[in-house]
Amino acid sequence: MVAEPDRSAEGGWAAEGGRAAGGGRAAGGDCSNVARQRAHMPEGTSAILDTRSLETGNRRLAALLHPGLSVLDVGCGTGAITRGIAEAVGHQGRVVGVDVNASMIEKARAAHGSVPGLSFEVADVHTLPSGGAFDIVAAARVLQWLADPAAALRAMTAVAKPRGRVVVLDYNHEKAAWTPEPPVSMRRFYAAFLQWRAAAGMDNAIADHLRDLFAGVGLGDIVVSDQHEVSQRADPDFEMRAGIWAAVAATRGHQMVADGAIRERERDAAEADYRAWLRDSAESHVQYLLAVEGVRT
Repeated sequence: MVAEPDRSAEGGWAAEGGRAAGGGRAAGGDCSNVARQRAHMPEGTSAILDTRSLETGNRRLAALLHPGLSVLDVGCGTGAITRGIAEAVGHQGRVVGVDVNASMIEKARAAHGSVPGLSFEVADVHTLPSGGAFDIVAAARVLQWLADPAAALRAMTAVAKPRGRVVVLDYNHEKAAWTPEPPVSMRRFYAAFLQWRAAAGMDNAIADHLRDLFAGVGLGDIVVSDQHEVSQRADPDFEMRAGIWAAVAATRGHQMVADGAIRERERDAAEADYRAWLRDSAESHVQYLLAVEGVRT
């Protein structure tokens, strides 16, 4: 059983907001196209991806790896975690990283293309490489950006070997918490961020829905692991990790402005106020994150 972070002990503010109500949401099949546009990585986000490693960014996957495995990393971005996967499975293994963003794949190849047994391909999660099945098919922080995560999970399951494992790591953004409360401008930005995502059909609480999605596509032996990202003021990387929302305001915030989800002055205030809060007042930040794994039967 997965325990939710103890809000009473933290005394933290938990963000509210889920699927947007009313006319802000795209209709029917339009959601997939809107989600695809909004999921596109804006300039500057690759720096965020590059700070992650297998050990810190996907602990459960790291624990499952051993030499000789074949692994498909879906939504690999710039390949920082994918490289760690390749190093864990060694030269006896095979690792393929795929991402729909061609510029990310170019960066991944430039940075990590010399690692033995590691390759990168431009591919959509719904059109995954067909060159052989994999022992593990993994996706970290990817399904949250899709309007139809079940379809993506079916595609991932199809390229796993019989008795192969599918491993997904993702957030419930509705359960993020800060201590003390962040500035009002950031709370408003965060609420707008959730509504902007929900209007494209994205599930802000997907972490807590993954078990049902896994069962729905026929995966068995499902295991859920608590992977919450907890940042405390005393941590040496606290400002970088808890500062993720200043980075979001500085990158995705401009997408939100272009889409009419928020005004530029509101975006700018949220970024500036949050950076000041982070420097002067912040004590802790929790991002609710689960790893869910299942076996192809």
